[in-house]
Amino acid sequence: MINLKVDGRKYKVDVDPNKPILWVLREHLNLTHTKFGCGVAQCGACTVLLDNESIRSCSTPISMADNKSITTVSNKEDNIVKNLQKAWVEEDVAQCGYCQPGQIMNAASLLKSNPNPTEEEIVAAMDGNICRCGTYNKIKTAIKKASKVI
Repeated sequence: MINLKVDGRKYKVDVDPNKPILWVLREHLNLTHTKFGCGVAQCGACTVLLDNESIRSCSTPISMADNKSITTVSNKEDNIVKNLQKAWVEEDVAQCGYCQPGQIMNAASLLKSNPNPTEEEIVAAMDGNICRCGTYNKIKTAIKKASKVI
């Protein structure tokens, strides 16, 4: 039995401890906003926070989350996530939108550790989160905007 806290709610799941966090979220908890992209931790679409650190949930076993806190893009209480979502809308970041949950969660991890990042720090932190639509400049602008209201 794995004890989880996801977006402030407690869960107990009886799953294979090697099952990736992504599939526990999607299949067992019906939390489908976290996306499957590549399945090998290379694109970042599946990014969530595990105790406020960004991780690739497609390749991180659920056993790593036992008695820890997972934050997804669906979190309604996390002010940083909410500020990023608002900035994403205001800056019209999303085109197809598929990668955006992972982009927002990686940005949330950055702002939790560095509330006022430089453009270079944003670029470095977001490196590895792929946006096939190429909205990188809008992503940078939205992150900078969200950092101003923290």
